[in-house]
Order: sequence, then structure tokens, then C-alpha cells
Amino acid sequence: MAGYLDNDKQIKDPSRAIYRWSDPENQVLKKVIKMFEEKRNISLYLFLGIVFLIVFIRFPVYKSHAAVSDAVIIKDRLKKRVETKKTKKRFICRRELICGVSLIPLFYERRGFAPAWCGDDGIFPQAAALISEISSARDEGLSPDVYHKNNIRSLLQEIEFTQALGETVDPDKWVDLELLLTDAFMMYGSHLLAGRVNPETIHTDWIVFTPAVDLISILQSALKANQIKHALRDLRPNHPGYKRLKRYLWQYREIAKKDKWSPILSKTSLRKGDRGISVRRLRERLIIFDDLSTSGDDQIDLFDETVESAVLRFQKRHGLKTDGVVGSQTLKILNIPIQERIRQMEINLERWRWIPHNLGDRYILANIADFKLHVTENLQRILDMLVVVGKPYRRTPVFSSKMTFMVINPYWNIPTSIAVKDILPRIRQTPAYIAQQGIKVFKDWSNSAQELDYGAIDWKKMERRNFTYKLRQEPGPKNALGRVKFMFPNKFAVYLHDTPKHSLFKELIRDFSSGCIRVEKPIDLALYLLKDDPQWTREILLETIKTGKRKVVRLKNPIPVHLLYWTAWVDESDMLYFRDDIYDRDRPLDRALKEKPPGV
Repeated sequence: MAGYLDNDKQIKDPSRAIYRWSDPENQVLKKVIKMFEEKRNISLYLFLGIVFLIVFIRFPVYKSHAAVSDAVIIKDRLKKRVETKKTKKRFICRRELICGVSLIPLFYERRGFAPAWCGDDGIFPQAAALISEISSARDEGLSPDVYHKNNIRSLLQEIEFTQALGETVDPDKWVDLELLLTDAFMMYGSHLLAGRVNPETIHTDWIVFTPAVDLISILQSALKANQIKHALRDLRPNHPGYKRLKRYLWQYREIAKKDKWSPILSKTSLRKGDRGISVRRLRERLIIFDDLSTSGDDQIDLFDETVESAVLRFQKRHGLKTDGVVGSQTLKILNIPIQERIRQMEINLERWRWIPHNLGDRYILANIADFKLHVTENLQRILDMLVVVGKPYRRTPVFSSKMTFMVINPYWNIPTSIAVKDILPRIRQTPAYIAQQGIKVFKDWSNSAQELDYGAIDWKKMERRNFTYKLRQEPGPKNALGRVKFMFPNKFAVYLHDTPKHSLFKELIRDFSSGCIRVEKPIDLALYLLKDDPQWTREILLETIKTGKRKVVRLKNPIPVHLLYWTAWVDESDMLYFRDDIYDRDRPLDRALKEKPPGV
């Protein structure tokens, strides 16, 4: 795996580039013309030759019984080419960058440099299987052009045409084909497995999951068993959510082919009882999105109860205020071009490839862009709740970890950055703010630090450079962490916690925190986590909270936690959802997926 994932660190991810392609068809055409110019009836033979060429270009054949170059020569040339390039940082084949500068040499060394994709009878069927798979990369939201598709096809056409003329194929062309096909498998396989883009190169607050897989052994086994298609398909995410989103991607592409996208004309809001062309277009749009079923209703320009229900469904799927009225915001979302939605799904399919392939039999998952959290056990959701996430300038990071303990009546050791930016200005204005909020001041952050009298400190002289104190908010009703916090180790010092500000859960857009996630139902979540521990009941938990004393509770069964960021997904009921990109994370990923290679 290292050759394809670690290359991101050596070269700016060449594996996600779209390369310049050579134009071999021109060379073949020249050869046809030259051959038939020697005949008497130039026009006739030239015409037949061009037709012959077009047939091969349009319908390439992947196996031929015509003679190939001497296998020993091909093997020797392949060995020489690979060993020559093994120590190079850039490996070029037919003007395209080969990304497997470490994997490809090892792959062929293990095979004794025997060709993998062709033999005495011509091209093996598994080459056709590989080409078929990379040609369908669009189904995964990826571009087939990235995987040498055009170069491989043009090279095959050259080889087939040469064989059709009864001539021996240049051994270097067989070597080129070998390298391009092997690199295509390795690159496509690695992208299916772990994503085409490394998120850590575009997001500092995103940790990618990198599976440990031996692609060389996978390819070797697949070739031996004639199972190239199965091998590649097994590398894809096996999550039901990934498969559901792929299905909708196909559906939206079909819609884009058939339907002309015209905006809904209304300049004002639309509601039940309204009539007109805008209502007619609204109905058409809702039918396209499966929010409204088709019917034989003659009053297609009427906003009736069925349309209102469809609007409510549409609003729910898009995180809008569910009032059944097509106001300015709902109209704006309705008019988003379908190609933008298609791209949004492609971007989120890539994000699926960044997460662990096994989320766990039971896990906690928070979708930051949706401001919601749910607990899943044995593929069934058993607990849902609203959450508050980080502000756009204090974004909640994306990563997976394992929750190991919870704290009842926690202290809040206020991070220095928050203490200086948020707390200090309030203290300067009202020194009594410290006592009102139950905050204690300590000399520094050491475990034995002395507690200080806040009244003896000249807060007006405090700045970032001389602020060495630790502020700690004591347990209680005003504590910013509420009555319970849920801990899982991570480098961002992020956790889930209760909050005294429950009114925030009434807001539609809930990005108010400093990075941690505030949960709507902390007691329900705590009881779920403690359900396997007989010493804890709801009554005991509530009594413990009432004591106001801090208590650490280790979980008997730690649970995976996945903090994710999806702006398009499909739930278990097969409903497609879209959300605003609150952290502007879609655009940099879109650019990275389109990034072209360094000059070749």
C-alpha cells in the first residue's frame, strides 16, 4: 500500500491526477495510408483501410491469436525497464506518470518479471476485466481517465492493428501495456480502498483511516484466480450507506440526461391554495426528486395538500424549516442545478472511503454538517439526538476514536485560548463574573498549582503573553460542560458533553461551540453506555448528579465514536439528504479531485 498512499508525501498526489494522453490514432492512420498508397486503386483501398481502422477503434478486441513478440524478449525488456526506473522518483510511461514507483518493481520481482497481462496467445482476459472495471469508475464517483484508460485503449488498438497486418508487435509496446495495466490496478485499488485524496493534505482537522492492505498480494491472487473484478470490488467500502449513495448518484445522472433544468419562477413565497406556472414547475421538480408521486390530477397548477406534504418532505431532506411553505430559502434550494447535487454526491462518496471499513457492531456517529448524533447497534438506530458543533472558525474535527469513560459532574479546565479570547474580556468588564460562574483561579497548570484570590489580580493588565493562570469552572448548574461529559482519546482534546444552554437545540443551524460537541440527551446517552453495568440505574445516575461531586466512570464496554462530515447521504429508510457545507469543506475537496498532474 505504501507506494500509492505514501506517494502523496513525495509528489503532490500524482495518483489523483488526470494526465495528458498521447495520440496514437494519428500514427496508425499514417501507417494505413502509406500501406495502401502502394496499391493501384488508391481510393478504394484507402477507403477500406480507414473503415477497417474505425472498426478497430470503435470495437477493440482484447485477445488475439496472432503471433506476439518473443516472450523472453518481453520479459527481458520489462525487467530492464523496471530496474532502471526503480530508483527514480518519476516513472514515465507513454508520457503518463506511473505512481507505483515502489510497488510495481516489487510486484514484478516476485513474478520473476513474467508478464501479468499478456502471453503467447496475446492479451489475457483479465486485462479486459480490468479495463471494464476502470471504465465504470464513474459509478464510484471517480474518473476513469485517472487510471490510464485512454492510453491503454489506444495502445491496445495499435497492438491489434499491427497483429491484423500479420506483423510482430514491438516488445516495448507490450511492456508499456504491462506497466499501464498494473499501475491502473494498483492506483484504482488504492483509491477504492482509502480514497483518491488524502484529507489531511487539505484539512488540518481531519484524520484519515488508512487500512493496512497488501495490494501486490491481492493483484497476484486475483490474476492467478482470474478474479480481477472481484478483487477490485472487494476493496470498495462495504457500508450500506455507501451503496445507497451510489444508487442515488446513478439516479440523478439519469435525471440530468432526461430533464431540462429550468428555474421555478416565483418571486414570492408559494403556499397551499396558490395557482400558476410556478406551482406547475414546483410539482414537476418535486416529482423529479421523488418527494411527490405522479398522479392524474388535472389541477397541476394548484398548490394543494399533496404538494404541501411533498414540500414538507423536501424541506426535511434539506435541513430547512419544515413549514410547507416555499419561501426564499426553500426556493433557493429547489433551484440548485442537478449537476451540483451530482458533484456533491461524488464528493461524499470520497469521504466514505476515508473512514474505517468496519464502524463496529455498536457505535456513536455524529454528522457535523447535520448537527445530529445517533447510536447504532446491530445495524439498527436505537438513539437519536440533536447536537451543537463548533463555530466555523473553531471547527469540530473529523476522526474516529473509542469512548472509554465518562465524567459525572465534571470540572471544566478552561483552555487558555478560550480563557483569553472569551472569559478575560468579561472579567475585565465585571470582575465578579468569576464568582458568578463558579470559576476558580490557579497559579499555573501544574497538578499542585496554588489557588489564587481572583480579587488580588489586576485583570486589566492581563494579556495573552502574560496569562499563565489556569481557570477551572466547578461542577454545578452553570458549568459549561453540564452534568456529564463523554471522553474518547484524541489529539484535538474534543469530547461530547451536556450543556446548560438547552435553548440552543431549538436553532436550525447549531454551530455555537468551541469545537466540542454538546448533546441534547446526555442522560439517555449515559444510561445507554452504562446499560451493561448492573450497579447503574437511572435513579442512581440522577442521585449521583445531585451530589455535585465529580465522579469518573469507566465503561465496561468501550464504544467506537465517529465524528464525520457528510453534506449528502442516504439513511436506512432510503431517503436522500443534503446539507449546507457549513465549514466550506466541499470546495477544497472538489478542487483536489480535479487536480491535474505535474507536467510530464
